[in-house]
Amino acid sequence: MKVVRAEIIAIGDELLYGQIVDTNSHWISQELDLMGVKVVRKTTVGDDRKDILAAFTSAEARADIILITGGLGPTQDDLTKPLMAEYFDCPIVENPAAVEAVTEFFKRRGREITPLNILQGHLPSCCTYVPNEVGTAPGMWFERNGTYWMSMPGVPHEMKRLMTDFVLPKLPTLFPLPIIVHRMVKTVGIGESWLADLIREWENALPKNIRLAYLPSLGHVKLRLTGFGQVKEEIEKDIQVQINLVLSSIEKYVYGYDSESLETAIGKLLTSNEKTVALAESCSGGYISHLITSISGSSSYFKGAVVPYHNQFKNEILKVRNETLNSFGAVSEETVTEMAKGVRDLFHADFGLASSGIAGPNGGTEEKPVGTVWISCVGEGFIETKKLQLTQDRMLNIQLTGVAVLNLLRICILEK
Repeated sequence: MKVVRAEIIAIGDELLYGQIVDTNSHWISQELDLMGVKVVRKTTVGDDRKDILAAFTSAEARADIILITGGLGPTQDDLTKPLMAEYFDCPIVENPAAVEAVTEFFKRRGREITPLNILQGHLPSCCTYVPNEVGTAPGMWFERNGTYWMSMPGVPHEMKRLMTDFVLPKLPTLFPLPIIVHRMVKTVGIGESWLADLIREWENALPKNIRLAYLPSLGHVKLRLTGFGQVKEEIEKDIQVQINLVLSSIEKYVYGYDSESLETAIGKLLTSNEKTVALAESCSGGYISHLITSISGSSSYFKGAVVPYHNQFKNEILKVRNETLNSFGAVSEETVTEMAKGVRDLFHADFGLASSGIAGPNGGTEEKPVGTVWISCVGEGFIETKKLQLTQDRMLNIQLTGVAVLNLLRICILEK
């Protein structure tokens, strides 16, 4: 089966200047990958006629489908539409359906339409008009010499709507596409290299129609299994067999699958065990509470939180003893344990969690350098603590602390 090759061209000076991050290309790549379309190149080009035309020429030489985002606004610096008309050698003319759509768009919002807005309904005569239901800039579809082009607005929600409603459903009608199935096994508490060592034999024995990729992120490693074949159900079965085989080696690190987040997994564990949790966050500053409460329904298991950034409130609110603070300091196993006990008692929760550390970049000492963090989980009849040695970056330390605290809670729920 012939590989279908795609190229993404993102247009706009703002992308090159770093004023806007190109999330569009990332999203498009993921969607095409799920369909078995191979993205061979992503190009970012500024608002320059010569550079844009060169990008068009280069893409046409190697791609079957070319997806363009940006440059479709009504102002003079938006060059995509006139340059596509020039590239395909056809005039820009009024498209009655497009003009009517943009007029209705403004009317529904009670806004006055200007002549400049009306021009967004003028399109290259050789393109197929693709309605944009959530914006004013239409999509434009071109076909030439077996290559297909789609030009879309750079506004992410408009681009996604055009991709979802038009481009993605159209691709299987144009190309014979393989059936590809992805499954994600999500792990926490183990580094990529250690994980790879654990599953080396399993990885080497994978069947030819299944590929493995390691996708590390902050505190997590995702294992992506990709299966290829002709019958979706058979591919899904083959992948599940391999997941079952590898779990015997890594099950204690696995918290979920596919789109499941660590905070979602924690919520499910607390709910199924009918347990509740409360948090005392010093160095993490409420970040872990934010993660937990980002999940709908978290009010059933999340009792509340305290951010006792100053030692006075560790003592007054959480009942951390002054002797503990004076003898061991705020960043210590003793203090974080008393914080976890105190917040558990304060909110009458089943589990009390606490964090205290030096997020940085200042405040470190030779004994307790920046990145030193203590975390604790306290429950009925047990205390679990852990010392983390993290980085010099403040935000990174806060995020890594969040992952470590949630994972400590996960382990305590499963083991205690």
